[in-house]
Amino acid sequence: MASDHAGFDLKELLKRELQAAGHDILDLGTTGSATSVDYPDFGTALAKVIRDGGAGRGVLVCGTGIGISIAANREPAVRAAVVHDVTSARLARQHNDANVIALGARLVGTEVAKDCVRIFLETPFEGGRHGPRVAKLSAAR
Repeated sequence: MASDHAGFDLKELLKRELQAAGHDILDLGTTGSATSVDYPDFGTALAKVIRDGGAGRGVLVCGTGIGISIAANREPAVRAAVVHDVTSARLARQHNDANVIALGARLVGTEVAKDCVRIFLETPFEGGRHGPRVAKLSAAR
């Protein structure tokens, strides 16, 4: 997990929820919400962990989810999807094999965010017709 200052509170809430559910969490920061930080640093940090095999999936949080997902998606091993509801979280996994979701703390309520993370972690990739399309995502880089 990683966030900038705008996503810090939601990241912390989600981290506690995931730990309570028995998940091991690697928290890549930020460590406080009062100090402004640059979201690309945290999206990149999570992307490197995914690339290096330190985690299979990741959760990013910034103000909108957009900037931090762009930073993470610069890494070819990452397929980060901005999600706003359980449908987008489920389809990101089923159709796009997303290994990272990005949430906007200023856009998504806490209960919706919790549901998005739960669905993201529970949903398998469908494969099938989606497999060749996902393969093109990495090949195109």
